[in-house]
Amino acid sequence: MRIGLGVVAGENDVTFVLTGPAVHLLDADTDELVDGDDIAKFRANLKALGLPFHVEKEAIPSDADWNADGHEVVPVTRERIADLVRQGRRLLAF
Repeated sequence: MRIGLGVVAGENDVTFVLTGPAVHLLDADTDELVDGDDIAKFRANLKALGLPFHVEKEAIPSDADWNADGHEVVPVTRERIADLVRQGRRLLAF
């Protein structure tokens, strides 16, 4: 997320896609994740820039504390994720 934020700062079009366990980057408590204490700060910056998170529809948790900050979420299918990858000029995957 930090790297993506840096790419956005360079005035590049960026699409954030969260699949599988990566959807937990939008959990209310991310302290146990690597760089978890910084994730909320990065999310806030992305929200201020108006960048949505494209989230794999099947991986969206039903937990009440998921996406508690109300980030814009675009549910996407795996097929749509594949389309996004094909449309991009560059891809960073983690």
